[in-house]
Amino acid sequence: MSREPIPPRLAEIIDEFAGASREEKLELLLEYADGMPALPPELMDRPACFEQIHECMTPVFVHAEAPAGRMHFYFEVPPESPTIRGYASILGQGLDNLTPGEVLALPGDFYEEMGLQSVLSPQRLNGIVAILRYVKGLARRELG
Repeated sequence: MSREPIPPRLAEIIDEFAGASREEKLELLLEYADGMPALPPELMDRPACFEQIHECMTPVFVHAEAPAGRMHFYFEVPPESPTIRGYASILGQGLDNLTPGEVLALPGDFYEEMGLQSVLSPQRLNGIVAILRYVKGLARRELG
């Protein structure tokens, strides 16, 4: 069974994590959490356009847009949840500007290539799986 290709930016991030020690993986997650882009001004005052991912224990909110058929994901995750915030930041960067079909083709277990299962609790792993599943649902919605 062939595996769908990983988008280039996400592949870079996966490689960065794959070559890191356990401690470095945690540091990288914190770096991505700290580097989560601020919301664009047009979304700052529109909390109603964000959807909560209820399957995640951390309060995670996401908004998706697809101008010209290319997806952009915007996340709101509290700084008090740096590992989930870091993962959301990775998704925001790694999936930016992909088509909905490319988002849907992303393997649901790509985090294993990063080695995140060695640094996150089962509860956190369930959360990141839920976030990706929700993001794929938003991409599916774009396809109509």
